[in-house]
Amino acid sequence: MDWTILIGIVVVIGIFASWFISIYNKIKVLANRIEEAWAQIDVQLQKRFDLVPNLVETVKGYAAHEREIFEGIAAARAGMITGGREERMQASNALTGALGRLFAVAEAYPDLKAADNFKLFQEQLEGIENKIAYARQFYNSSVLQFNNMITTIPGVWFAGGRAKHEFLEAPEEAREAPKVEF
Repeated sequence: MDWTILIGIVVVIGIFASWFISIYNKIKVLANRIEEAWAQIDVQLQKRFDLVPNLVETVKGYAAHEREIFEGIAAARAGMITGGREERMQASNALTGALGRLFAVAEAYPDLKAADNFKLFQEQLEGIENKIAYARQFYNSSVLQFNNMITTIPGVWFAGGRAKHEFLEAPEEAREAPKVEF
């Protein structure tokens, strides 16, 4: 009889330890998923970063008087080089707004819209923008899972003081259509 109680206690402790390890590992996996999701965003931002100068040079020939747009794009690109996650996302959002204005200006130049280089760069940029949007969506989904895990029972018991991650949100200026004035 004494052995059955001892075996029962060991089994209960084993089950509890397995449960604890499972919850702890899930929190770690979710935290790692957030880092991987950010890395994917970073890769796509770098692709966009590399493509933008070619696109800008193509448009410059047609719209040389649009200096303000080109300077905005250059400033946003410069912001992408340095800084942490927050600064890079701000620069990315600024670049998105500047590119929107660039494409709005391009609409005023029929020859530019028909140029093969412009079409190619625009298609490549559109593909990258779609990948960035998907990567941001995946990041936000990963953040949601992580935040839910560390703020609900039983995860909150094992979170060990981990802070919630912030979601990536579109800036206010990205929610408005670009205005082109001549």
